[in-house]
Amino acid sequence: MTPPTAVQRSNQTVAEDLKPIADNQRKVGIFAYMAMWLGDGFNIGNITLGSSIVVAGVATMNLLQTMVAAGIAIAIITLIFTLNDRFGYRTGAPYVIQLRLSFGVKGAKIASLFRGIPAIVWFGFQSWTGALALNQIGMTLFGFTANHTFACFLVLQMIQVVMALWGFRSIKLVTGTIATVVMVAMLGVFLLLVTQHQAVIQQRLVRSSGTWGLPFFGFIVAFLGNYTAIFESAADYSRELKPNLSDQRRGLLYLIPIGLAYGMTIVTGAMLAVVTGIASPVTAMAHLLNNGWVTVVISFFIVLGTITTNTVANIMPPTYMLTSLLKMPQQLATTIVGILAIATCPWVLVQDSSAQGLALFIHLYSIFLGPMTAIILIEYYLHRHQHVDLSALYDARKQPDFTWRAPLALLLGAISAALIVNLSWFVGFFVGGLVYWKLGVSEKI
Repeated sequence: MTPPTAVQRSNQTVAEDLKPIADNQRKVGIFAYMAMWLGDGFNIGNITLGSSIVVAGVATMNLLQTMVAAGIAIAIITLIFTLNDRFGYRTGAPYVIQLRLSFGVKGAKIASLFRGIPAIVWFGFQSWTGALALNQIGMTLFGFTANHTFACFLVLQMIQVVMALWGFRSIKLVTGTIATVVMVAMLGVFLLLVTQHQAVIQQRLVRSSGTWGLPFFGFIVAFLGNYTAIFESAADYSRELKPNLSDQRRGLLYLIPIGLAYGMTIVTGAMLAVVTGIASPVTAMAHLLNNGWVTVVISFFIVLGTITTNTVANIMPPTYMLTSLLKMPQQLATTIVGILAIATCPWVLVQDSSAQGLALFIHLYSIFLGPMTAIILIEYYLHRHQHVDLSALYDARKQPDFTWRAPLALLLGAISAALIVNLSWFVGFFVGGLVYWKLGVSEKI
């Protein structure tokens, strides 16, 4: 494999931020990396996803079913993260360059939209929930009578864009502390629910009959789909991680923080919704706590969690996408991502009565990202056997502009997934992957 430094010296056809990162330039250590995923997991979006199993105070799955569904999703997330991060970890190249292996130079730019667009929507959604919390702080501390959520939303967007302009390496400066603070806050809410509202939780969530049928598997897809856009672009993160870690150790860097944070937030969201009958966690927490100062503290933690999550998962990937697609400077691309996130109108995804809009959104983009994940894994492991000529990959003259196998497999996988939306990720992954593998085999014959 061509050393990343050689590619950096010889290649001038891509933006500087998309060139490989050499081993001696990687600054993110294992604890900062774990803190990044811990901070990403403890966020209001994941609590909202947990509350989506509850509609108007009625749980569609019981506690055991919720925990099993979350456990299955976390196991799959960890496995695919560990498999898919290897390209970026070994080469130092980002996801938009990885897509060239399957889609060609220009095809990769188009394919990157399937990762970038959901991230922009998530960016807007996370910021909106943070804005709700910020507005709650204003109402409590300053006696706001009017609703200033949209103004808080704009302020929060500007703060996050400015932070993101510092670049990926700034993440480790803020995630560790914020992750710890938010974790303590979420644990406090969890313990409050368990100790003070045990009877309601027992009746409405633990003893609920729920279902092990199609809705159960649908929630596995929703829980899994929440991370599919992130592990899809695993190379964007692993390329920053310090070298010489085995696959097993990198796997633990995902399993431990994601398992702890994601598992707890999903269960907390479900309990919060059945206790209060409110799907929006910010509103539900204000109702649950019914104490001005405690509400301010929890709302402040929610705002911090919003910033951490967006910085990790929802700003840099679409920034790379725009940098590659339009060949613009990273600073300009980051600013545009912030503006586009405002235009997604995130307030429509979650209402006080139900968070089903968020779950539906995840199912819809999973239609495309399920087969996309299968395609890039099969290309790297089965077609290329992990051997990549990095110098040739960065040289547009040595790569096709477009390929036909990957788009065809993506199309057939997405069509199949759309037929069974509740199982969209699984159906798309297996159909798209099978088609892509067979097309690769037939081409060699």
